[in-house]
Amino acid sequence: MSYAPDQEMYQDRDTFAIDAVASDRAAFIRRTYAHLFAAVAAFACLAGFFVNTPVIVNMMMTIVGVSWLLVLGGFMLVSFIANRMAQSGASQGVQYAGLILYAAAEALIFVPLLVFAQGPTGDSTIIMQAGAVTLIVFGGLTAVVMFSGADFSFLRTALWLGAIAAFGLIIVATFTGLSLGLWFVVAMVVLMCGYILYDTSNVLHHYRTDQHVAAALALFASLATLFWYILQLFMSRD
Repeated sequence: MSYAPDQEMYQDRDTFAIDAVASDRAAFIRRTYAHLFAAVAAFACLAGFFVNTPVIVNMMMTIVGVSWLLVLGGFMLVSFIANRMAQSGASQGVQYAGLILYAAAEALIFVPLLVFAQGPTGDSTIIMQAGAVTLIVFGGLTAVVMFSGADFSFLRTALWLGAIAAFGLIIVATFTGLSLGLWFVVAMVVLMCGYILYDTSNVLHHYRTDQHVAAALALFASLATLFWYILQLFMSRD
């Protein structure tokens, strides 16, 4: 799930990208999206490797068969650690390690969904289609923020409440066998679109120009989660 910036990001207002000189702000945005592209590429390569590695596929299927909450809980723990590393004031190596760790964790948690999406034939067409739609939606939302310069931080409370409600429903469904259905998936797509608006505006308004790795991780988290639910929408057509 997407991350809100820590409170320390709201200190030293004059260092934020929105207040930096145009050249520094543009360089920060280029670095942020270059790192986002690298994270997406790493995710795609790792996911492809994991899905084609029987040991990893069997391990993930076994864990999911025991309890999806084990997978989700482990992912949330790794995500927290990776986020802290990316936001760390330590060396850039630690920050990069956090971004790589998060991309690897996303690739691993996607394994069961990608296997189901491919089906017994191993056809990845539906995955490519969902990925293309995800990038189009992400690009459109990014353009809205970049061209308008709007600050969507007012969405913070609503987004967190939506995320908490969604997590609660997932827990209830896990223990009761409740089917969340198509409307839950649609609602999650809408929620993640809100997160993308929020995270993208944070890149401009609430990150310093030296926090491109943390900004890239926040964007990647929302992008990956959006892909998760758009892929489920495509799978529901069959």
